[in-house]
Amino acid sequence: MADKKVIFVAFAIEDERQRDLLKGQSLSTDSPFEYIDMSVKEAYDSEWKERVRTRIRRSDGVIVLVSQNSLTSNGQKWEIACAQEEKKKLLGIWIYKDDRTNLSGVNTVAWTWPALEKFINSL
Repeated sequence: MADKKVIFVAFAIEDERQRDLLKGQSLSTDSPFEYIDMSVKEAYDSEWKERVRTRIRRSDGVIVLVSQNSLTSNGQKWEIACAQEEKKKLLGIWIYKDDRTNLSGVNTVAWTWPALEKFINSL
């Protein structure tokens, strides 16, 4: 298998359980990606933003976990804007079956292994 890709995951803190599920998938031995998590429960200060920007720069791409919570998550909105500024490829995945929230500027698809694999292979 080729080198693993480094993927930054942007998510609303309310969707932490779905992030954990994605992390569980990434720990699978045949997973084509590594996982970077910058979740914090404290304020999004300039130090946090600089650490996130550094990690986004080092990543091959960004997966955005999309839900209704994304619409009010300032941290996730900032991560997405930062990834766009750094010209990183983004893939949004809907993390709930009955939630098809649309985020402007984020191409979002259903959460499936083939969709993740196609995105990761395109990086």
